[in-house]
Amino acid sequence: LTLLGPSGCGKTTTLRCIAGLERPEEGDIIIDGQPMLSQGFVPPSKRGIGMVFQNFALFPHRTVLKNVEYGLEIQGMEPEKRREIGMQALEQVGLKGWEDSKPAQLSGGMQQRVGLARALALDADIMLMDEAFSALDPLIRRDMQDELLELQDKVQKSIVFISHDLDEAIKLGDRIVLMKDGVIVQVGTAEEILTNPANDYVAKFVEDVD
Repeated sequence: LTLLGPSGCGKTTTLRCIAGLERPEEGDIIIDGQPMLSQGFVPPSKRGIGMVFQNFALFPHRTVLKNVEYGLEIQGMEPEKRREIGMQALEQVGLKGWEDSKPAQLSGGMQQRVGLARALALDADIMLMDEAFSALDPLIRRDMQDELLELQDKVQKSIVFISHDLDEAIKLGDRIVLMKDGVIVQVGTAEEILTNPANDYVAKFVEDVD
């Protein structure tokens, strides 16, 4: 699912509410049939959620593997077990052999893969990705989009991906949620939104798509 819309429309706030980092003033967050807000604060990892950030959010003093293991370490997992899971996650994202490197030794695309591996290591059912590729140059960005689609075929996670790029949203999203001023304007497949826009705002938003 891709959340799409201009800056300030509420995409990141929505994602933070799903993760439990913000509390909505009304309504509820339902995950796998369970209402979340009545349970008080539940951290993302306990909600079965992994997060991938736009700015990578890696610890510069830790190796690639130690960055990937971080969530498991917080959970109190034994070192040998978390190393095994961390190595599997790195292999999934094509970074086997880089486990002892520091983030500064990696390209931007590789650093973002470390962030992806860290989320995968938690084996979370839901992955939240906040403009995860927007800091990358266009060529690497396209490669990462392709890799994410391949990875999704293998791991079959529920992914909520924030973007303000319509082409990216169309490429990645089975469904698109188009937002404006904190309100959901239209939900549908790319084809539905392009061929049957809900209003003039949506029509204008998609008018330049090939």
